[in-house]
Amino acid sequence: MSFLSDLKVLYHLTMKPVRGQSHAARLESFYSGQAAAYDSFRRRLLKGREQLWNSIDEPAGAVWVDMGGGTGGNLEFFGDRLSRLKKVYVVDLSPSLLEIARHRVQEHGWQNVQPVEADATAFQPSEGLADVVTFSYSLTMIPDWFAALENAYAMLRPGGLIGVVDFYVSRKYPQDGLNRHGWLTRSFWPIWFNSDNVFPSPDHVPLLFRRFDPLHFDELRGKVPYLPLVRAPYYVFVGRKPNSTVGD
Repeated sequence: MSFLSDLKVLYHLTMKPVRGQSHAARLESFYSGQAAAYDSFRRRLLKGREQLWNSIDEPAGAVWVDMGGGTGGNLEFFGDRLSRLKKVYVVDLSPSLLEIARHRVQEHGWQNVQPVEADATAFQPSEGLADVVTFSYSLTMIPDWFAALENAYAMLRPGGLIGVVDFYVSRKYPQDGLNRHGWLTRSFWPIWFNSDNVFPSPDHVPLLFRRFDPLHFDELRGKVPYLPLVRAPYYVFVGRKPNSTVGD
């Protein structure tokens, strides 16, 4: 994509007011003007998505739900694996992004992929249970993220997998084994992202560790386009829903 396309995205990221009385309306206000250029810019901004997909060992014939899947760009990471899945749901609240996803599905002839306009806190697959649920830079954009994770937990079969990649900041005193971000990181990035209704939280990672058995976890930093010296903190998490659900 051209520099002019990047400028359009940067305008929506930094200057265009986000309006709307509901979360869905605000999302559409934010994404509608940049949907066509979304994938090119986000490939350079949103790091770790392919790493997440490669870290998930789904069973054959799996039902996979990608929460906040937007344009369906994550489907490109499946490669030949996609044909071995029973169903993939691309769930999002933005009609503009889902329209791109529908064109992508039609172009590739994917018969087992269904874009769905729905809320991540309420969507349930028609199969009843899912084998994999993923959140790719979407958890920080869901106001009731706690409810979204609880919904994911509820829809996963026992032993099912959850994968999350997203921006974050650590707690001031994180649990043993996790990185501790300095004051500047913990203060700067929430301010930077909040104007776009993206809310890096120190509580996402602790809750994931509490609700799921961790299989893979990385804490990393990624480049920000046009800001060569800036590195945004993000994490990659893969966990398993415990087979025992006593107390749920």
